[in-house]
Amino acid sequence: MKLYTFWRSQATFRVRIALNLKGLKADPVYVDLDAGDQHKPDYTSVNPQRVLPALIEDDGNVLFQSIAILEYLDEVHPEPPLLPKDPRGRARVRALSLITVADSHPLIVPRVRDHLAATFGLGEEGKIAWVRHWLKAGLDAWESHLARDKATGAYCHVDAVTMADLCLTSHAVSYRVFKGSLGAHPTVKRIVDRCMADDRFARAQPKLQPGAPAH
Repeated sequence: MKLYTFWRSQATFRVRIALNLKGLKADPVYVDLDAGDQHKPDYTSVNPQRVLPALIEDDGNVLFQSIAILEYLDEVHPEPPLLPKDPRGRARVRALSLITVADSHPLIVPRVRDHLAATFGLGEEGKIAWVRHWLKAGLDAWESHLARDKATGAYCHVDAVTMADLCLTSHAVSYRVFKGSLGAHPTVKRIVDRCMADDRFARAQPKLQPGAPAH
C-alpha cells in the first residue's frame, strides 16, 4: 500500500495510527501542503479533491477521507476493532469522532486559511489565532462529553481504544503543534497522554514524520 501524507496533516495522523494498530505497512508518499504539492497533476490524479490522506491498496484501489479509510480498514482487518460491537457504542464513538472530523478540523485546513488570507487580508498571526480558536472549541466539546458521560473510561469509550481515540489524539496533538495547551481539558489530557504512551500512537505523531521542523 501507499499512503499520501504530510507531517502536519491531522487526518493522515489518524490513518497512520490505525495502520500501526492493525499492524499494516504503507509506503509513504510525501505531499508538501505548504508548497502546494496537492495541486500538482500527479496528486490530483489520485485525489481530485486535492486533500490528504489518500491510501492506495496493492491492487490500485484508492481510498480517501480519513473516517472512510478508518472504517474500511476496520472492516477488512477487524483486529483490533476500532468500533464497539453494540449499536449505541458505535453511535457514540462516531459522534465523538465527528466533533473533530466534521466540526473543527475542516475549519483550519490550509485551503481555508489561505482563503481567509486572500479574501480578508488575514496575516500569519491572525491565521494561527483562527486555528487555535477552532481547535480549542472542538476540545471544549470533547471535554464536556467525555467528563459527563458514564461510558468514558480509560479511553474515550470504556477501556479499549476506538476510532474516537484516534480522532481525539490527532486533534489534541495538532493543537499542541499550534502552541495550544490542554490545561483546561483534564479529561482530554488524561486520555491523550495514555494514548501517546502507546508506541503505535507515538510513532505516528507529526514531529516524527519526515519534513517536520526540528523545533
